[in-house]
Amino acid sequence: MSRFDLTPYRRSTVGFDRLFDLLENQARLNSGDNYPPFNIERRSEDRYRITLAVAGFRPEDIDITAQQNLLVIHGKRREEAPAGELLHVGIANRGFERRFELADYVRVESADLADGLLIIELLREVPEAMKPKKIAVNGQTRLKAVPTGDDAVDAA
Repeated sequence: MSRFDLTPYRRSTVGFDRLFDLLENQARLNSGDNYPPFNIERRSEDRYRITLAVAGFRPEDIDITAQQNLLVIHGKRREEAPAGELLHVGIANRGFERRFELADYVRVESADLADGLLIIELLREVPEAMKPKKIAVNGQTRLKAVPTGDDAVDAA
């Protein structure tokens, strides 16, 4: 297990405790199981896609729960007896739970299962009140041109 020493950052920042705790918890939790494999893709500045390889699962076998800042994907394999005698078992026949921490204002837009891939589309929607705004100084909306060179002599 790899351990990050975030002490220097904790010393020089204020209000980032949640972020540092999140990083330390993820390092601790993700040290083991890598099933099912997944990709995380950034599609644009505010769009993301998570793709999980869930071969053999049907839509009714998968439960997706989105909470504030947390996405939980739970897969439950159904118990089916094979038609014949299995000589080799190489396909994972087990349930899973995969958790993803989401940033503020990220929501699940859609989830689709096709060809053994579960594709979850995510969208970050920053509220209008949180978006950056231009602030006018002294209520002015335009800047006046300052005369320079020959224009300064003519203006005097």
